[in-house]
Amino acid sequence: MSISFSGSELINIAIGVEKRGIAFYDTMVKSTRNTEARKVFQSLTDMERQHIQIFQNMLAEADKYQMPDAYAAEYTTYLQALVDSAVFTDDFITSEMATRVGSDIEAIELGISAEKDSILFYYEMKEIMPKRAQLTVNKILAEEKSHLRLLSELKKKLK
Repeated sequence: MSISFSGSELINIAIGVEKRGIAFYDTMVKSTRNTEARKVFQSLTDMERQHIQIFQNMLAEADKYQMPDAYAAEYTTYLQALVDSAVFTDDFITSEMATRVGSDIEAIELGISAEKDSILFYYEMKEIMPKRAQLTVNKILAEEKSHLRLLSELKKKLK
């Protein structure tokens, strides 16, 4: 059974991804004892909040987005698989994961995995959005990549 995503559904999924990122990074801000890690996690929390605002602004135009017929069945199944396999798929699970992380390195690795999932999802989301929306998604992709770099650099410093 294939699920068809509308533009607003894709944007709402993206908002959910960002909200779960906030929940995770915010928990890490509160639980880490390392000052540098705390600053990075706080910065990531703030950036995720900005992304939510950007996506919420996109919702006004979202009903105009229609997935091209060429993408219909297989593509929507693929997008659903991306969503289903994401690291942070549920608010409760995200909170539980964050509270059970045994070290800053483990938290960073989990964050890296989540950022990679986000990047992949946003690349695919961009492909089916109109040109005007693609520019916005490109900006978010660039920021998600910067999150990945921040986490990777922090991991190197803490090892």
